Amino acid sequence: MASGITVDAHGASDIGMVRKVNEDQYLIAALHKVVEVRQTSLPAAACQRFESGARALLLMVADGVGGESRGDEASSLALDTIVSYVTNSMRCFYKLDDRAHGDLLAELATVVQKSNAILRAEAERAGDHARMATTLTMAHVLWPRAYVVQIGDSRCYHLRAGSLRQVTRDQTYAQELLDRGAFSREEAEQSPLSQVLTRAIGGQAADLTPEIGEVDLEPGDALLLCTDGLTKHVSDADVERLCTAAAGAREVCESLVAAAIEGGGSDNVTVVVTRFRQ
Repeated sequence: MASGITVDAHGASDIGMVRKVNEDQYLIAALHKVVEVRQTSLPAAACQRFESGARALLLMVADGVGGESRGDEASSLALDTIVSYVTNSMRCFYKLDDRAHGDLLAELATVVQKSNAILRAEAERAGDHARMATTLTMAHVLWPRAYVVQIGDSRCYHLRAGSLRQVTRDQTYAQELLDRGAFSREEAEQSPLSQVLTRAIGGQAADLTPEIGEVDLEPGDALLLCTDGLTKHVSDADVERLCTAAAGAREVCESLVAAAIEGGGSDNVTVVVTRFRQ
């Protein structure tokens, strides 16, 4: 990156052992004054090598809602919409300026709202039977800060000095009951309500406000974005162990996906790992 930080990033996605279609999508992009797609599961995008001089990074995972019609199209369209919007609103996305902090947060919320409107419009065009919905977890990195945007239950983790911390909060009914004290942590994890989202892009809500958090990064840190196909089968302790043990982002991705498949592979699993080095 422009600040002298080198980036080791990789993404991986697997259909799992049960599902017939992979409804997950991911994207890793470098932001200069144009968007340079580095790696993605989207079929239309060209993958390119990392090059120096990137002003910012855009990391995303999306999980088309299982059981809904056209979940794979929903996750794909959501990511494509965001990339198109960022391309046309680039100035706000590649410069870290405290004076423009509020503008950036507003843009991050707007990009989610635009994506939600487009998915709802597409579902309406196709008929009520073709509902389209997806989760979205996005990290917009302007060194040394990451802005984490979330809708749904795909997660973002922050790894520092071998210690893993969950940055996002699952937007599910089980999590709400846990927050209210009605569920214990174990009850929330085992409840069927852990699979019922309270928010999704392209869902029933016309007005959708994402959760936006901030992570201050240091050299040696890493970010992990993942769909729930990972967290259903791999504990946070094992995620921490695998992230710490592997030498590079590619190896971490391969280890995490393999662990999810070995643990049952009941869902699509997608991970994006990004390491920052001086």
